[in-house]
Amino acid sequence: MAEHNNDSKTVKPEDDDQAARLEAVKGRLSAKNLREPRENRPTRTSEEELEQSVGFSEWDDSRMLVPSSLDLGEGAVDRHVISKQIVKMQEPRRLTPDDMDERRIIYPDSPNRDLVNRFRHLRTKLLTLSGGNNFTMVVSGACEGAGTSFMALNLAAAFAFDQSKTALIIDCNLRNPTLHTQLDLAAETGLTDFLDEAEYDIGRIIYPTGIPRLRLVPAGSRREDPSEFFSSFRMRQFLQAIRRRYPDRFIVLDTSPISESPDARILGDLCDYSMLVVPHGRLTASAADSAAQLFDPAKFLGAVING
Repeated sequence: MAEHNNDSKTVKPEDDDQAARLEAVKGRLSAKNLREPRENRPTRTSEEELEQSVGFSEWDDSRMLVPSSLDLGEGAVDRHVISKQIVKMQEPRRLTPDDMDERRIIYPDSPNRDLVNRFRHLRTKLLTLSGGNNFTMVVSGACEGAGTSFMALNLAAAFAFDQSKTALIIDCNLRNPTLHTQLDLAAETGLTDFLDEAEYDIGRIIYPTGIPRLRLVPAGSRREDPSEFFSSFRMRQFLQAIRRRYPDRFIVLDTSPISESPDARILGDLCDYSMLVVPHGRLTASAADSAAQLFDPAKFLGAVING
């Protein structure tokens, strides 16, 4: 299979008292001393363009829409088929270790072992809670600048460490999308384009990230009235289809702060779990607790302290 180098082209497609009180935020997860990444320049190719160039579609082996393992139960999915699909996933270009360090994205051999281990610990807790099954999860900040995108991206990257699993991160922060910039993508289309057009090919909005087994769905070209997009029946259909594309795919939705828009609550109703990102030292315990109470308690996993 021919190799393709896309380097030269632009592509379309707190005070101890407060810390103690935070335990009341129903959280069973925690992470500290995590920092936000830097923003960088654009380029990469969409999955549809990649499929055309290498003659393989990620969708080919899963057009039967294999049900998620949550639907069928543990061990019900043919692991050989899944492994075959994952091996065929193409990366037009990989981010180098220097690229990953610059953006503060974790990778298995990162010298920042503390950061890597914190996200691995979060991943392990989530897998334990889900019984090892794949899931969809909303990640939202308690306020603006909480570091939600940093947390969501690195959590997705941690799931992609496992060679038998894939991860997908969806930029649902239509008010301030940043993931495409962090991942060097010049993405002309994305989620809202798919939701807005009934015949839009789902492959056109899924982009390789340069990180093995991790894909991105950018926000898209239309960003007005986000709540209308997210409350649509097509959004529900999209999440079902994208989850079934790989039965062992873990899907993370990066959303606007839950305290500032209804988006995270709307998306939380469509997903399996929700998680809150609380910036260390910036919010009172009561403010963090108020944000946590906006989630559906049946799906809320807890708060992660970022800072």
